[in-house]
Amino acid sequence: MTLHQRPSLQAVPAYKQGKPAAAGASKLSSNESPHEPLPSVLDAIRDGIQSIHRYPSIAAPQVTAELAALHNVDPAHLTLGAGSVEVAAQLIHAVAAEGDEVMYAWRSFEAYPSLVRIAGATPVEVPLDADAKHDLDAMLAAVTEKTRLIFICNPNNPTGTVVEAEALERFIAAVPREVLIVIDEAYVHFDRSAVRADGVELFKKNPNVAVLHTFSKAYGLAGLRIGYAISPLEVAENLRKVAIPFGVSDLAQRAAVASLHAADELAVRINEVVAQRERMYAGLGAAGYPVVASEANFVWIAAGDATADIEARLEAGGVVARAFPGEGLRISSGSELDVDRVLAALGADSAAVAAVEGAIA
Repeated sequence: MTLHQRPSLQAVPAYKQGKPAAAGASKLSSNESPHEPLPSVLDAIRDGIQSIHRYPSIAAPQVTAELAALHNVDPAHLTLGAGSVEVAAQLIHAVAAEGDEVMYAWRSFEAYPSLVRIAGATPVEVPLDADAKHDLDAMLAAVTEKTRLIFICNPNNPTGTVVEAEALERFIAAVPREVLIVIDEAYVHFDRSAVRADGVELFKKNPNVAVLHTFSKAYGLAGLRIGYAISPLEVAENLRKVAIPFGVSDLAQRAAVASLHAADELAVRINEVVAQRERMYAGLGAAGYPVVASEANFVWIAAGDATADIEARLEAGGVVARAFPGEGLRISSGSELDVDRVLAALGADSAAVAAVEGAIA
């Protein structure tokens, strides 16, 4: 006897986690913070250990109040989940039904297509433009009567590019009001550009905009899983209906509050990550690699057919990156030592660089 399985899941690959690294190697495959937790965050977690036999608060009142004050929004607009990826799944389930379409740029966050298919909706992928940016004109042309939700990953994962404010405002104005536009700002804290659209401000000005944020990247809480959405009230109400009960642990809530209280300390760490990102970008560019200017905590090498060769050279140099076969590599911005290893592995051998350039051409 063969157990009945959901046929549509055959088209859904399991999420591919960034490669682990051997002892002593640099793991730059998952866009994690290179810093250990702040002492105040560890203290908050320790204070909560004795109560892990109790369920956490689903409403998460302290986190919600802190975030509402930070963004100057009504707490009713805020909903939480186990990382922004889980909140993205909530949004799809809340808005799209079977046969409805969910659009996003491609390549963008790897989980989008799987989340859409798991919900029974139809993914619509619109290729990035020649500069590895969102092609908003092409996305607008792809909107149909079945479009229910559009993800704008800003800065974009894995290319690090940003959607400029004026362009995104024009796009939002042109999209039908019944379509929800979700601005995924998982990497917003690393953005030093003067042109990126501010998702929260766009939410405040438009009735069909929602914003995603996470504590996994800049706040260094990737292992505790907490993210949130700021969305229109009717959307937020449905997000609470589709959320997994007790999905955000009490420890994650405590760590998030402590992190929000440590904004100045975290800003120093974020600036360090940005500085190492810029150093890696400049070094790889000088060595001849087709890197894309990034506003996230990683650098994208648009390596094409040379991707496997570059990945092998990085691994030989003690670096594990995220490779997308035939497309390129995303290398997270780690510590100074991590970036030293990247540059040593890829920047010193001029003959190898020439070979890579030939393969890319």
